[in-house]
Amino acid sequence: MSETVSAASESADASRIGTAEHFRWLGSIVKVVLTLNLFDAIFTLTWVTAGLASEANPLLASLVRDQPVVFTVVKLSLVGAGSWLLWQQRRRPLAVIGIFLAFLAYYILLLFHIGYLSLIVGTLLFP
Repeated sequence: MSETVSAASESADASRIGTAEHFRWLGSIVKVVLTLNLFDAIFTLTWVTAGLASEANPLLASLVRDQPVVFTVVKLSLVGAGSWLLWQQRRRPLAVIGIFLAFLAYYILLLFHIGYLSLIVGTLLFP
């Protein structure tokens, strides 16, 4: 009898949004967003310093050229603060959507960086 009650409560918990397991997954996604942001900052600094690209964000463009350390701190702080705010509101559907959109945006940016890197390596290896 207790097995039936336990199985029923487990299936009810699995169908709810906002379980401990959902929030563990969501927390992992936030950590990935922060990591992807760091990679974006590193790639951006690399491309801009090498003269191969410019910063697309007009608010950060002068910082990346003139003060790379400040650029990195500002970029990581802004995304960190935004992620923290979304995490604080994680029980709201729009915050969850925001977390997934941030992940998608930084994932796409990483793909662009990797594609650009492959072009550079390709032209160096096969001129």
